[in-house]
Amino acid sequence: MMLKNKTVQLWSRRLHIYISMALLLVVLFFAITGITLNRPHLFVKSQPDITEITLAIPESLLHSEKGQFSPDEARLLTYLTKEAQVSGQPSGFNVYRDIEDGELIEGEVAVDFKGPGFNSAVFIDMTTQEAVIEKTHYGLVAVLNDLHKGRNSGEVWRWFIDITALLMVFFVLTGVCLLIPKKKTLKTSLKWMTLGTAVTLFIFFVAVP
Repeated sequence: MMLKNKTVQLWSRRLHIYISMALLLVVLFFAITGITLNRPHLFVKSQPDITEITLAIPESLLHSEKGQFSPDEARLLTYLTKEAQVSGQPSGFNVYRDIEDGELIEGEVAVDFKGPGFNSAVFIDMTTQEAVIEKTHYGLVAVLNDLHKGRNSGEVWRWFIDITALLMVFFVLTGVCLLIPKKKTLKTSLKWMTLGTAVTLFIFFVAVP
């Protein structure tokens, strides 16, 4: 049988060890945050930290090639990131304007920034050229929980989760490969696997609403 081949066994052992060490802290992270996600009332702050600041917005950022009262979104995002120190993924801009005879009577620009465990809401009064920025932070555990879920964490982090999951699968498969030549150990392992699967299915069908 090919899986019993010495070369296959050698590489399975090496990969099993190397992958397990590479993922050691990552697996611990996902295991611990699995508990904090399952019991948020024990670990996540019931009241988030909220701070509010005001910021003057240069008039030039509230006009663009699209029109006199259409904000320059790219430059405005850069300004907010630098001056208000907001971070996270920005939403689309919501712009409300009330114009009479070419004069701005009322205008507001709203944009949200979301990241793991925090968000910032920005409201800009176009008539006074002043922004009100409300930052909400839910604490370190909320940050870790959102990283576990890949929520508001960016495309690179989502790829990291996908690759980590694939490596975990490979880690399991190489472990099975190493067990195949050891008949007694394999039989005992299969019994434990059967027990674990049976307990899982029992809990699912009996205890899950």
